[in-house]
Amino acid sequence: MSTANETVPAGSYAYTNTLEGVYYGPKCVETALPELLDTLGAKRALIVTGKSLRDKTGIVEKIENILKKSNAFGATFSEIGEHTPEAGIENGVSKFREVDADIIVSVGGGSPIDASKAIIFRLQQQRAQEISNKEPEFFRQIAIPTALSAAEYTSGAGYTNKQGDKVLHNHRKLSPAGIILDAELTLSTPEQLWLSSGIRALDHAVENLYRPGVPLPMKKLCHAAIADLFRFLVLSKKDSKDLVARQRLQVASWMSLWPREVKIYGSLGLSHTLGHKLGATYGIPHGITSCLTLAPVVNLQAEIASQEDKEYLAEALLYLREPSIGSVDGDVRKLSSMITSLVQELGLQRTLSQYGVPTADIEQIAIRAVGQEDEELLSKVKIVLESIY
Repeated sequence: MSTANETVPAGSYAYTNTLEGVYYGPKCVETALPELLDTLGAKRALIVTGKSLRDKTGIVEKIENILKKSNAFGATFSEIGEHTPEAGIENGVSKFREVDADIIVSVGGGSPIDASKAIIFRLQQQRAQEISNKEPEFFRQIAIPTALSAAEYTSGAGYTNKQGDKVLHNHRKLSPAGIILDAELTLSTPEQLWLSSGIRALDHAVENLYRPGVPLPMKKLCHAAIADLFRFLVLSKKDSKDLVARQRLQVASWMSLWPREVKIYGSLGLSHTLGHKLGATYGIPHGITSCLTLAPVVNLQAEIASQEDKEYLAEALLYLREPSIGSVDGDVRKLSSMITSLVQELGLQRTLSQYGVPTADIEQIAIRAVGQEDEELLSKVKIVLESIY
């Protein structure tokens, strides 16, 4: 087969230099957490989590007990809500200082993990004012995710300010120093959160195929992640206790957003951008925003993406063991249709009207997402939003 029409690969990759290790497997938290504490020289940990995980499961107590055996338990802070409100971050900074902690152990989904980054960012700013002659070291985080949203693999700290807007801080040293993927700790994650965060991971993997600057090896990992997410989300829906499926999903989430150093942090692509505009403003969970936006945005790529990006999207069918339609544009649209079918099979199909998004807001949401300079793109994005209303 000729490569005459293909683009020669070129790019670069830098691994995030904060990461000391990713551990995966059922029960691995029991040995991984003490090992990471020892590697990092940490003496007193603040657990950052959410109220429901603390009150309705035994997971937080289990992490507390592991820390106590290592004489490293400081306190548990559980004031982190959905979309990471700023008030929780401020209180978390105070709690960290109050117990004289030197590390955060985040437990839960994307909100506590992002909140921990934001707490660390604010602590570093405060210490920089207190120590004038040199830049202080960043405190570190060990992330123990119980969902699939993959916040643990990025250096961006996203939270919702007091005005209800999404705020992003980025610094390479905000990336967690350790990540523990223990499938047993996910068994009590509510089904909608677990499955919708899996679609969020799918959103990462798919949008990385057309995000500028993503190196070729990462695109191949994303293709593999797409195949595993399609397969194991369905199996996990059928049997919520299937640890093989849950562990494979955690690894697929890792592959969907493989850690790398990013100089300028921003949304992966249009689906993520729309999700950010919809999420905090209208109270739509992150995973559900991906269920709403990913399929129609992929369908739009058949019209607006470069030929090279469309070919990467079309290649996903090969990993999904699906035959080609016979054209690249057709294959992109087929991938979009398959995402729609997956969302439906998982029982996650939603509409904007279900979340009380006024039809009058659609134009403003589109403008906030893509601006007004490109009128043709703006018109297409409005059509996308109308299609999910």
